Amino acid sequence: MSLVNQLIAAIFAVLIGLVSGTLYIMSESSRSILQDQLESHAQDSATHLGLYLAPYMADNDSATIETAVNAIFDSGFYQRIIVTNADEEILFEKKTPETTSKEVPEWFKSMVQITPPSMFREVAYQWQQVGKIYVQSSAGYAYDKLWKGAQDSIILFICLSILCLLAISSLIRYLLKPLHTVEQQAIALSEKRYLEQDKLPSTRELKRVVQAMNRMVKQVQVMFDEQARNIEELRRNAYQDSLTGLSNQRATEAQLAERLDYRKDFGKGTLFNIHLCNLQETNKQIGMDKTNNLLKHLASHLEDFARTSDQSILGRVTGADFILLVNTTDTDLLKLKLEQLDQETRKYLAQFTGQDITSSIISVGSCECNDESNSSQLLSEARIASNEAEKSRVLWKQFNSSEKTTTQPQQSDWKQHVANAINQRQIFLQIQSVFSKKPGSMPIQNEIFARILNQNNQPASAGEFISVAKELGLMPEMDRAVIELALEQHDNIACPLTINLSHEAVSSENFRTWLLDKLKTISPGVKVLFELDETSVLNNIEGILEFRKALKSIGAEFGVDHFGIHPSGFSYLYSIQPDYIKIDGSLIRNIDQNDQDRFFVSSLISVAHSLEIEAYAEHVERESQLQILEGLNIDGSQGYLHGTPKPLSKA
Repeated sequence: MSLVNQLIAAIFAVLIGLVSGTLYIMSESSRSILQDQLESHAQDSATHLGLYLAPYMADNDSATIETAVNAIFDSGFYQRIIVTNADEEILFEKKTPETTSKEVPEWFKSMVQITPPSMFREVAYQWQQVGKIYVQSSAGYAYDKLWKGAQDSIILFICLSILCLLAISSLIRYLLKPLHTVEQQAIALSEKRYLEQDKLPSTRELKRVVQAMNRMVKQVQVMFDEQARNIEELRRNAYQDSLTGLSNQRATEAQLAERLDYRKDFGKGTLFNIHLCNLQETNKQIGMDKTNNLLKHLASHLEDFARTSDQSILGRVTGADFILLVNTTDTDLLKLKLEQLDQETRKYLAQFTGQDITSSIISVGSCECNDESNSSQLLSEARIASNEAEKSRVLWKQFNSSEKTTTQPQQSDWKQHVANAINQRQIFLQIQSVFSKKPGSMPIQNEIFARILNQNNQPASAGEFISVAKELGLMPEMDRAVIELALEQHDNIACPLTINLSHEAVSSENFRTWLLDKLKTISPGVKVLFELDETSVLNNIEGILEFRKALKSIGAEFGVDHFGIHPSGFSYLYSIQPDYIKIDGSLIRNIDQNDQDRFFVSSLISVAHSLEIEAYAEHVERESQLQILEGLNIDGSQGYLHGTPKPLSKA
C-alpha cells in the first residue's frame, strides 16, 4: 500500500474511532434522557389517573376503573398499570408484553438496555387514602426514538466521512506529490536517466528531501559520465589512430581476422590498401601540419566511401596506408569511387602547393575476398597490388593470382538457389551455447546459426548466402523462416534460444508486427531471446528502443551482439537497456596476451554490470582466455573452447 493510502487509512481509522466514541456518548446521553422521560411520563400518568379515579376507587367501582385504564392503556405508551385500594388489594391490573417496532434490530436492543421504571401515586379522596396507582411505561417507544436517532447519525456520519475522506485524500496527495516525483527520480536513476525537480515543495522536510535527491542525481550523473569518458579515452588510445580517428593497425587487423577468419559471414567483398604516395616528400614540401590535414582529409573521404557499404571495416595501418574492406565487387562502381577519392585528394593538396596536381597521389591495391579467404593473406595481396600501382604510376591495381579458381557458380544461378532455399524454408539450424562461468553449469542460452546447402549439397558459409539475401531484400523473410523453424524444434532443447535479427527485418514494420503477434501465441514455457549487432542498433536507436520496449512488454529478452567495437561508443546502453551484451571476439582474441585489451574489456563489463546488464564474451578458444575473463567477472562465454556448433535437432 502506498504512503498516501496508508496515511488516508490511518486518518480514517482515527475518524472512525472518534466518531464511534462520539456516537456512543450521544447514545448513552439519549438513553438517559429517554429513561428520564419514561419515568416522568409514568409519574404524570399515575397522577392524572389518580385524580380522575379517586371517587371510583373510594367506591371500589371496578367497572369504571377498568374503562378508564383501558382508555389510556390502548395508546401503546404503557406496559403495565395496576390500581389497588387502601388495603393494597388489586382493583384492576392491565399489562402487555414488551414490544418494539420491527424496524429496530435485535442487536441494537441487546446493545442498548432500557429498563422502563414503575412509578406509583397514592390516591386520596375527601382527605382519606383510597388506594394507589402503579404505572410502568413501555420501552418500545424509547427504542424506536433511539434507533431512528442512531440511523440519522450514522447516515450523517457516512456522508461527512466520504466528504472528509475525499478532502483529506486530495490534501495529502497534494502535499506528498513531491515524493512521487522523487520516486520517479529514483526509478530513472536506476535506468541511468537523470531527472531533477525544478520546483521545490514549500514543506520544509519535503524540500530537504527533494534537494538531497537532486544533489544525488547530479553526483551520479557526473560519476557515470566520467566513467564513460575514461573508457572512451581508453578505447581511443588503444584502438584508434590519434590523427584520423580511424581504427589503428591492431584494431583493424583484429576486426578483419574476426570477420574473415572466425565468423566467416562477410561474404564476397573487396579489400583495399590505399597508400598516400611520397608522404615524406610531401611533409617536407608543405609542412607537418598541412600533411596531417591532408591525411585527415583522405580519411574523411574514405569514411564516406565506407558508408556506401552496409558493412565495412576501415582503419589506418601505417603513416601512409589505409585499409578498407567493403562488401561489393562491382568493378565499375569501385573505380568510380576511387577516381573521386583521388580527385578530391589532389584538389586538396593543390590548395597547399598552389600548383595543379595532374597525376595520382594515392596508389590503391585491391583483392577480392570471400568466406574462404585468410585475412593475413588478403592484407599481403592488397599491399603488393598497391606497391605495383605506385611503381606503375597508376591509381588502382587489382591483385591477380594464378592459384585462384573460378569454382563459384554463376551469380544468377546462386541468387536463384538462395531465393528458393529461403522461400521454401530449406534452412537448417545450428546452435552454439553460452556457458556460465560456474563450473559444470548448464548453458545460459543457445545461439542459433542459420545455414543452407549450396548446389553441391554442401553447407554454405553464412557470408555466401546472407549477402545475396540482403541484395535480394529477403532478410525479413529469412529471419521469419528461422524463427518459425526454431519454435518448431524448441522442445528439443533445455535452455532459451537466441535468434539474431537483421537490421532489415527489425526496420520492417510488418515483420515487427508479425513477430510480436507470434510471440504472444507461444507457450509461456518457451523462452526466446533476440539480439542485434551493435552497428544495427546504432544505425536506428529510436526504432530499436521502441522494439526493445515491445519485446519487454511480452517478456522476451533482448541483447546486443558484437559489442564494443563501434567508434560511436556505448552510451546507447543507457537508453536501450538490453538484457545482455556479447563482447566482440576481436577484443577477446588476445585478452590473455594484451593488457590494453584486458583493461578495456574489464571496463566494458563494469559498465554493463552498473546498468544490471549481463556481459558475455564471444569466441573464447583458449583456457587462458577463459581464466582471464572469469577474473574480470564475466557472466558467460561462448566459443570453440566449449564446442563447435551442432544441429539444433540433435541438441
